[in-house]
Amino acid sequence: MDIRELYQSKLCTAEEAVKLVKSGDWVDYSQCVSFPTALDKALAGRKDELRDVKLRHAISMRPVQVVEQDPTGESFTYNVWHCSGLDRKYLDAGRAYFSPMLFRHCGSYYERGYAPVNVAMVTVTPMDSHGYFSYGLTNCAQQELIDAADIVIVEVNPRMPYIVGLEADSIHVSQVDAIVESDEDFVYPAPVKVSDIDRQIAANIFPYLEDGITLQLGIGGMPNALGSLIAESDLKDLGMHTELMSDGYLTLYQAGKITNAKKELNRGKGIFGICNGSRALYDFLDHNISILSAPMHYINDPAVIRQFSKFVSINGCLAFDLYGQVCSETAGLRQISGTGGQLDFVTGAYEAPHGRAFLATASTFTDKKGVLHSNILPHFSNGDVITTPRAQAPWLVTEYGAVNLSGLPTWQRAEAVISIAHPDFRESLIRAAEEQRIWRRSNKR
Repeated sequence: MDIRELYQSKLCTAEEAVKLVKSGDWVDYSQCVSFPTALDKALAGRKDELRDVKLRHAISMRPVQVVEQDPTGESFTYNVWHCSGLDRKYLDAGRAYFSPMLFRHCGSYYERGYAPVNVAMVTVTPMDSHGYFSYGLTNCAQQELIDAADIVIVEVNPRMPYIVGLEADSIHVSQVDAIVESDEDFVYPAPVKVSDIDRQIAANIFPYLEDGITLQLGIGGMPNALGSLIAESDLKDLGMHTELMSDGYLTLYQAGKITNAKKELNRGKGIFGICNGSRALYDFLDHNISILSAPMHYINDPAVIRQFSKFVSINGCLAFDLYGQVCSETAGLRQISGTGGQLDFVTGAYEAPHGRAFLATASTFTDKKGVLHSNILPHFSNGDVITTPRAQAPWLVTEYGAVNLSGLPTWQRAEAVISIAHPDFRESLIRAAEEQRIWRRSNKR
């Protein structure tokens, strides 16, 4: 049977494909843009006949029908590796559950059976002339989850860009059990607003950047502000090695700042694990041979990152304390995002010969009542999850400056951290440091 005949023999409707799911199964939707929209709708339609079906995904970009159509959770239990704003709402309502992970280990959870998969459902590109479907925007841990699955269903969407990878970038028609065709448009993230504080934080990081660095950028207003600074600067020959590619990188490519010409690994090629951004970004990536996808077990491996001489990692956080502990994923007990690859890159950047990792936040936030609070705390005590431990505290940044905590004793850490706190909170933080016995007696107020 040739590949076209094989394709046709496996082609079915979404409603027919989801009949392969049984009560008690684990179903995996992959991550982010690989979410199988048509299959999700069809599976939700079986809520009255299924029980205890457990689903796994990350960074939901559109309403998840197995959650929306099953408000009591009798049929479906939704689990996420990392949270979008929508996922936070599901978690807040008790309609989803969070799965902690380190991104570099995510694939191994599937390989070792810690994350079982009975049915994999993923969105892919149309089949090429050799019978392969590209995974497109999601390399990540896609191959490991598919290898772990008993049944593989692909949702073919012509809107998915075709992207070649270092490895694990596609699946052959002979390896899938069912094929569903869909033309659902993707949900694109809203443009991120860049605040004046974002610009000031970016300005505090910019002096530490130089020609030829390999750059990992997170997402949000501050990375976008930094991208604009770089685009307008004289910096040149930057490289991309990042877990998540967003529109900030598109700005740098369009400005000619990223050439990947000085990278020690994959010279001439930008590398990413997962992509989430605008239609313009996806069009830029489609069949772009200068950019490759790769699994997170490669991209986020500190042993790989350390091979870049001048590696710079820049990510956001939610809060940090006087000891240098960093929380980037919860507000108290409320899940906000996830560990993701932050600790992977903090570790790898430190091990690079001239590497630096920056974790940034605004010094304060204002609550719903208009009360100003410090994001720099004496210590964490309300259930906040520590993402980066104090022993690995890198450069911490606010709009008031950037400080490097590596190697510092507790009293010097307290001094450094307080120096970048909002001025209105510095005195109270000094008093707290004194009470915690981490303020040097000879210091002058």
